[in-house]
Amino acid sequence: MESLGSTLTATYAHPRPTPTNFLPAISTMTSSYRDRFPHYNLTHSLSLPWRPNTYYKAASDLPSLGPYCTNSQKVSESTMLPFVSNRTTLFTRYTPDDWYRSNLTNYQESNTSRHNSERLRVDTSRLIQDKYQQTRKTQADSTQNLGERVNDIGFWKSEIIHELDAMIGETNELTDVKKKLERALMETEAPLQVARECLFHREKRMGIDLVHDEVETELLTEVDIILCCQQRMKLHLDKAIAQLAANRAAQHELEKDLGDKQRAYRIDDKCHHLRNTSDGISYFCGVERVDATVSVPESWAKFTDDNILRSQSERAASAKLRDDIQNLLVVTANEMWNQFNKVNVAFTNRIAETADAKNKIQIHLAKTLQEIFQTEMTIEAIKKAIRDKSAFLKVAQTRLDERTRRPNLELCRDMAQLRLVNEVYEVDDTIQTLQQRLKEAEDTLQSLVHTKATLEHDLAVKANSLYIDQEKCMGMRKSFPNTLRLVGFC
Repeated sequence: MESLGSTLTATYAHPRPTPTNFLPAISTMTSSYRDRFPHYNLTHSLSLPWRPNTYYKAASDLPSLGPYCTNSQKVSESTMLPFVSNRTTLFTRYTPDDWYRSNLTNYQESNTSRHNSERLRVDTSRLIQDKYQQTRKTQADSTQNLGERVNDIGFWKSEIIHELDAMIGETNELTDVKKKLERALMETEAPLQVARECLFHREKRMGIDLVHDEVETELLTEVDIILCCQQRMKLHLDKAIAQLAANRAAQHELEKDLGDKQRAYRIDDKCHHLRNTSDGISYFCGVERVDATVSVPESWAKFTDDNILRSQSERAASAKLRDDIQNLLVVTANEMWNQFNKVNVAFTNRIAETADAKNKIQIHLAKTLQEIFQTEMTIEAIKKAIRDKSAFLKVAQTRLDERTRRPNLELCRDMAQLRLVNEVYEVDDTIQTLQQRLKEAEDTLQSLVHTKATLEHDLAVKANSLYIDQEKCMGMRKSFPNTLRLVGFC
């Protein structure tokens, strides 16, 4: 039993759960009603620093939703403080998923670069050894053939005719391979244009989706590979043109040698002893017209041997070039196809990631909309609770006002007076708490609305990225030429 005139306190061993009507615990009073409210103004205590535009119209149509005293009801809209939105919340930082995807992209780029470098080193070492052995074998074969022709003078004419036929056949084959190389070079323009178009379209991504992802890295790699393949094709095409000119020159020399055997012997004998370390080795066009010596069988054999050696050397170089071109066509086709598949796989993965992110954003957007609805209902409940408490406050203050008119000693500070004062404090504290909770709820609603706008914008960004990657880019990449066209057969 509390003593007369003492304050009412409440002590709890454990925290109580929050009541459903959001009423806080009764605070302890440390001063009297007159000391605490010398000039009590309910309008100031109940007025909000701002009111959202969403609910202002309803409050203006229904005066019961507004403040609780006569003076506050006369306050016009022009005196209300406008709500200033915190614009800094419009700019957000990246998410942990962005950070995680960026790290994964860096790791994948590092692994790909190291793998390509290691493969290039191994292939280059093997290529150097193979070509060195092949070159030595070709030179040894040419030297052996040249010696056999020097020892067999009787077969010079037949050997020249045989070599001439072989050179004509080799020239025709090299011409066909050159045409295939030209067709293959033309076919590389379409994939290069597609890759560049994909990069151009992906520049139209918006916001956070405009990232240097794996797809963009693979597309840039594809452009570099196609340009590198074109460069190698053009280099081999120039070699083929030069080799055809050399073949025709050798063919011309063989045809001339059929009518002039005497001058061929000395030249053939000299060329038989030529090696890689010999001095003065070079091409001398029309050198046969400078020889003023008397024709002897040795000079005749030498000249024929030189023509055959030159023809065989050019034919071997032409055959080697043909093999190189054929291998180049296969290698470049495989490189472009492998990179094409890598780009498609990267596109597929990126499209799946974007679609998954879009679905998650849609889920969060639906939950946010539901939470906005619940928050609006909560705000209405708080406002109703505040309106309900105003009647209690009016009754308590009216009672206190009436009791001030008691005469003389009847103005007793009795238990009823104390309880009325306590009631005013309690109801006022309850209303202040509800108003604070109302402000927090309205701030939360504004935050939810901003989150909703952010999610809707991000959803539009993801939809735009999906359209670019899935419809535009992947739609264009269906026109990539097949392997037969890349190697020049079609």
